[in-house]
Amino acid sequence: MAAAPVWSVDPRTGKQREQVAVEATAQEVDAAVRAAHDTRGALADRAVRSAFLRTAADRLEGVRDQLVEAADAETALGPVRLTGELARTCYQLRAFADIVDEGAFLDVIINHPDDTATPPIPDLRRYKVPLGVVAVYSASNFPFAFSVAGGDTASALAAGCPVVVKAHPDHPALSELVAKVLRGAAGEHGIPAGVLGLVHGFEAGIELIEHPLIAAAGFTGSVRGGRALFDAAAARPVPIPFHGELGSLNPVVVTEAAAAERAEAIGAGLAGSMTLGVGQFCVKPGLVLVPSGAAGDGLVKALTDAVSDTEAGVLLDHRIRDNFLAGVAERAELPDVESPVTPGAGGEHTVSAGFLTVPASRLAEEGAYDLLLEECFGPVTVVARYEDESEATAVLSRLPGNLTATVHLSSEEAAGEGRGAELLAELTPIAGRVLVNGWPTGVAVAPAQHHGGPYPATTSTSTSVGGTAIERWLRPVVYQNAPEALLPPELRDDNPLGLPRRFNGRLER
Repeated sequence: MAAAPVWSVDPRTGKQREQVAVEATAQEVDAAVRAAHDTRGALADRAVRSAFLRTAADRLEGVRDQLVEAADAETALGPVRLTGELARTCYQLRAFADIVDEGAFLDVIINHPDDTATPPIPDLRRYKVPLGVVAVYSASNFPFAFSVAGGDTASALAAGCPVVVKAHPDHPALSELVAKVLRGAAGEHGIPAGVLGLVHGFEAGIELIEHPLIAAAGFTGSVRGGRALFDAAAARPVPIPFHGELGSLNPVVVTEAAAAERAEAIGAGLAGSMTLGVGQFCVKPGLVLVPSGAAGDGLVKALTDAVSDTEAGVLLDHRIRDNFLAGVAERAELPDVESPVTPGAGGEHTVSAGFLTVPASRLAEEGAYDLLLEECFGPVTVVARYEDESEATAVLSRLPGNLTATVHLSSEEAAGEGRGAELLAELTPIAGRVLVNGWPTGVAVAPAQHHGGPYPATTSTSTSVGGTAIERWLRPVVYQNAPEALLPPELRDDNPLGLPRRFNGRLER
């Protein structure tokens, strides 16, 4: 049977724009993986890898206007947002190039023999090596930063791992353009084009995760899709690491004192965060615990005013739009759920932002209201009104793992008075990033960043953003009593590569 064509679709109209490619067959997936596997030697030199990453960033910037235009045509995210996202992507590539040059990610540790220890210590030399070919599954909502040239790809290449990307069907034409740029950058440094494979199609994604030469995978998407691939990765004859970002509610707790102190500012800030990118951010605040009473009423009024002024927007595709409309309708039908600003259809192809309110007591026990504790992708959030601190704690205790959790404190609570520290302690077990008096939308690319969290936020304890994302694609290996002449240069006593390392218990830089 012939492979199905892959079309570029305009989300503003739902109409097909152009045929981009065809869905990859099993043979084509196999060829892409094997071609990537054959380029491992070309990535062995760290200087070549870092130069490749910097050239890739330069070349992407060189065709910025073309890429942004293509991305906007397929995602409707707008030139301003997409230009910023491309800049972030290029910064990320250069940041990983710096990490490669520094070399600390290799985690070199050398112990000379010590016969006086109990038991005696032999000559041990440890560092990290690349896993092999990495499968990357692109996200719909970040066509640059979590797609072909995004963080998974950049960190895998930095680790020395070739990549095969499963393109997202929401931006296939852009995926082809970006892949072409990266392959051209690779060629400038003598790296074969196969170092970055690109395949289209649902079945191709399954073939990819099951291919015996795939050594690890990175995924950003839904709980359903991510869990299916995670299970497939574990069910292989040789299971592989699967670093998946699946879903997150990103709870927010507003204390009574904070609401009394700055209700209007918190309400306006929440509106901006939950509607940013038409609510299509993985760190959108989806559940907000707000106190009952006058202070909480002021916050809800500010939120109502701000959300009411938000224009209708286009979601990434009509499937996402249909799911959003069905999801908010099902939630709004629950008893005691109210819609101060009703989310729903804004037009034939758009959606309007809104929010729901519910007594927090409804969420404290298992039942039909568990639906409100699930992510609803799009411009909607749930405001749960709590009567006292114990009620808020009861809701928090029922939440699954999240990428983020936020608390808004008063100035006195932030200074250490009240239960600010206690709230942080309650939020820490359920999130990978805990914010105070801020909003989770916006994930800085920085060495200390962590973008991950307990399941179902992610399937591992790693991060997909920040310098330590490179650790996902490496494994440690130790050489014991190996003659100096046989050791890789990274592990030799004279340190010919000038790497930071721990040498006989002493940290050397």
